[in-house]
Amino acid sequence: MRFEQDNNETAFVPQDMVQANDSSWNGRAIMLLDLDAFFASVEQLDHPAWRGKPVIVGGSADARGVVSTCSYEARAFGVRSAMAAATARRLCPQAIWTPGHFSRYREMSRQVMAIMESESPFIQQVSVDEAFLDITPTAHRPESPVSVAMRIQRRVHELGVTCSIGLGVSKAVAKTASEADKPRGITVVYPGREAAFLAPLPTSRMSGIGPVAQAHLKDFGITTLGQVAAADPDVLRRVFGKNAEAMRARCLGADTDGISAGEPVKQVSNEISFAHDLTERADIEAAIGTVAAKVGRRLRLKGLSGSTVSLKIRYANLNVRSAQKRLPEPTNDEYVIAAHLRSMLGDLWHPGTAVRLVGCGVSRFDGEAPVQDSLFELEDEAPDASLPSEEQRENLKTATDMVRDRFGEYAVQFGREMRTRQNLTGSSSKNPADYK
Repeated sequence: MRFEQDNNETAFVPQDMVQANDSSWNGRAIMLLDLDAFFASVEQLDHPAWRGKPVIVGGSADARGVVSTCSYEARAFGVRSAMAAATARRLCPQAIWTPGHFSRYREMSRQVMAIMESESPFIQQVSVDEAFLDITPTAHRPESPVSVAMRIQRRVHELGVTCSIGLGVSKAVAKTASEADKPRGITVVYPGREAAFLAPLPTSRMSGIGPVAQAHLKDFGITTLGQVAAADPDVLRRVFGKNAEAMRARCLGADTDGISAGEPVKQVSNEISFAHDLTERADIEAAIGTVAAKVGRRLRLKGLSGSTVSLKIRYANLNVRSAQKRLPEPTNDEYVIAAHLRSMLGDLWHPGTAVRLVGCGVSRFDGEAPVQDSLFELEDEAPDASLPSEEQRENLKTATDMVRDRFGEYAVQFGREMRTRQNLTGSSSKNPADYK
């Protein structure tokens, strides 16, 4: 276990000695739990013969797949999440490959979240394998946050997987600390030690400072979080715009963002990449129907209807174009969504053009103003006149939702979905929308 001490040194303390060395906690306590190599760990749990061996969960190396995650044994060879599967295969040819079993990951994730919820109701799940928890001591529950974090880690381990935990006074500190001692680590940053803990770390360690911002900061000679915290306000505004002071607060460990059980949903979306480029309109329309069906179901599960639909196309040359369209009334009906997307296709695609990815999004919930973030916005037009009647669509959606709720998402598949699934890369992400 790693502690940031008052003497500006980092100490590692055996977990069975923590109680004797723990000091009282003064202020808010936020922890971030990050499951270690989660998908791969579940696979090793379910396949004992794979334990101790390099395991890669991801798409096919022969079909433009990418690595979803990999075991620490595979990481020793340089394999990383989001790496092209072909590159991962070259680095670790002896690895065990699996496309993943996502219903199993969802099941394990729910068990982990249930453990966290049993310790505190203030939980914010970030993804299938990551969540914040507010464990601030109270008059009714004065227990040390360190003890709570240790108990959660132990209970997760009893499930057969491991986690790393960061503990501090803010979400930014907890997130950064969770990455300091992996796997199976707990890094505790006591109140008052935030700035000293963060200061020497590279800018890449802070959530919200991406590669572009890192490059801009480096142009000003800024490479550490401490330098960000001390930077001239004009410099930070040039890099972060209106978020300049919020980012300075993060780098000081002084951000005040609390735990939110559910951020407002701004868009529900889905996209799929293809192992082989699509060049025929019928294939692209089948893919549009597939992503629209996923989005429609997610909208209904969340109790949402949106009045702006968007279509995204990535071509074989990796260029991307998108368009959005305002509808006369909100919908969560995939048949209506797909019909509008098909009517937009001609503005983004011409016969013979190779397509690598198709995406669909629905936004503008509860009458909010539309967000103009696409290449252009299309005026409202009537969708495909060949749509089934509203009653027929409602009956079909209700029936398929009932079957999928009981037997799983792939219990019912239409021709468009079967046609599209034959050409997928087999890769998947950790987008929380895919696992809830």
